[in-house]
Amino acid sequence: MSKKRVMKNYEELRFCDDFMFGKVMEDPELCREVLECLLQEPVGELKKVQTQRELRYTVDGKPIRLDVYNEDSDGTVYDAEMENLNHRSVESHQLPKRSRYYQGAIDIDYMDKGNSYKKLPESRVMFVCTFDPFGKGLSRYTFRESCEEFPELRLEDGTKKVFYNCRYSGEDIPEELQKLYEYVEDGRVDSNLTRKIEQAVDKGRKNALWRTQYMKEWVVIQDARDDGFEDGMEQGIEQGIEQGIEQSIEMMLHNGRSVEEIVDFCGYSYELVKRIEDKMQMNMKSDF
Repeated sequence: MSKKRVMKNYEELRFCDDFMFGKVMEDPELCREVLECLLQEPVGELKKVQTQRELRYTVDGKPIRLDVYNEDSDGTVYDAEMENLNHRSVESHQLPKRSRYYQGAIDIDYMDKGNSYKKLPESRVMFVCTFDPFGKGLSRYTFRESCEEFPELRLEDGTKKVFYNCRYSGEDIPEELQKLYEYVEDGRVDSNLTRKIEQAVDKGRKNALWRTQYMKEWVVIQDARDDGFEDGMEQGIEQGIEQGIEQSIEMMLHNGRSVEEIVDFCGYSYELVKRIEDKMQMNMKSDF
């Protein structure tokens, strides 16, 4: 049985804590500045920032929750996730498969609104980690689709996944990004951006409504752990991801997408999608 975690006092919450990260990033302008610092590229004016956004697209209606989800004036979609080890191994976070899962959920959510996959928006899925997610000592790890046989050939599918290592202490990254890393890592305030964030955090610690929401969220999480949820998380997460993929394929088939469209859109193997389609057809026949 894993140790029962002690609730962190609300007044002690920092930007690197998932709850406070989401709340502070609800400010569209501050969120935009943080995204620009992380990505080192311009970000358009953000529409309403959605924190703890639930995307429901599975057959049984089970949602996934994204920490900070937003779209800018150019139509680019951003998902930013704060990741702490919390006494778990790096491997147990399943960041590569989670990034794939989140990207798929964002795309399917877009298509479920009646849009065409031909008009899928640019997207950035980002994990801000208080640890080195891949153990290679880099300041960040950026992934885009490219050809194995000709690496210079990019797929240009509009997606990018970035994993940030806030423990990086080298001097070969932009100063503002290094200051943000230091702030996430140890709370050091030493730039205009980190001062803005710290002011928002201080204000948030005095917000009675946020405190109540934090308390309620903790009760729900603790009840789930008491029921054995946490002990089964690491063993079941990969199975859950596989199940989620199958459920997303079933939903797309149910909504009239062809096997070929799903293969082209999601990159799943033809054999996997066809097997699920055949299973669905068999289940429909057995109902008669």
